[in-house]
Amino acid sequence: MHLANRGWGSGLIGVIIFSASLPATRVAVMGFSPIFLTSARAVIAASLAAGALLLLRQARPSKGDLVPLAIVALGVVIGFPLLTALALQHITSARSIVFIGLLPLATAIFGVLRGGDRPRPAFWLFSCGGSLIVGLYAWSQTAQGTLPGDLLMLAAIITCGLGYAEGAVLSRRLEGWQVISWALAIAAPVMAVLMVTAWPSDWTHVTVSVWLALAYVSIFSMLIGFVFWYRGLALGGIAGVGQLQLLQPFSGLLLAGIVLGEPIAWSMIMVTMLIVACVAGAKRFASR
Repeated sequence: MHLANRGWGSGLIGVIIFSASLPATRVAVMGFSPIFLTSARAVIAASLAAGALLLLRQARPSKGDLVPLAIVALGVVIGFPLLTALALQHITSARSIVFIGLLPLATAIFGVLRGGDRPRPAFWLFSCGGSLIVGLYAWSQTAQGTLPGDLLMLAAIITCGLGYAEGAVLSRRLEGWQVISWALAIAAPVMAVLMVTAWPSDWTHVTVSVWLALAYVSIFSMLIGFVFWYRGLALGGIAGVGQLQLLQPFSGLLLAGIVLGEPIAWSMIMVTMLIVACVAGAKRFASR
């Protein structure tokens, strides 16, 4: 139980770090194309990760870990950042954050399929309930979204859920920072080529806020957040700790309002209160 609580604590720190990812991405795409942003953040994070791996003299992953690491890279290094950056060209960051409420369910499903998690039946009631509440709210806000943006966010959720679960399984034998570091290293050559291809021809419109947003999504969203997140999933259980993502809309929407000046409706706050209750229920029934 002690390890499980430590896992939930570590996972919560990861969620708090990730909460600013979509608002920061929203700012960054005001100055960079989605492809350049996705590739640049991965290359910057990969450079830092490679430095840490070399400095600490970490052994290369085994051949059996290469495919899972490639899945992690496709899910969280390439897929989720690119799809969300594309989506944010069509929808507001506030609306995209609401879709994050569907991510815990996706993570839990992949946790069962890939990680061998076996939560109690009541867990699924709370998990599905939380996702349903957030999903219904998202679809009710039709004036704030577009079909392409919504579909891109749904695709991002599926790929991210798989990447989370796969990385958590690896974190049971490798440390979380090693998992994301090696995944970044695997993706680095492809992302470097994409970065050069999408290199901006004009930098005069890139403001300080855009540079700061790029720095945040590169260092915190792409690297540091995963250190805590994968550790939390490995210690506390993929399906259970994954439900903490239901809390992400609250802090994310708050940041969107403060940083971007986007409206925060009372209905958003009410939805957040409901999903907090769902998280508490899911935690209670997360393990047999």
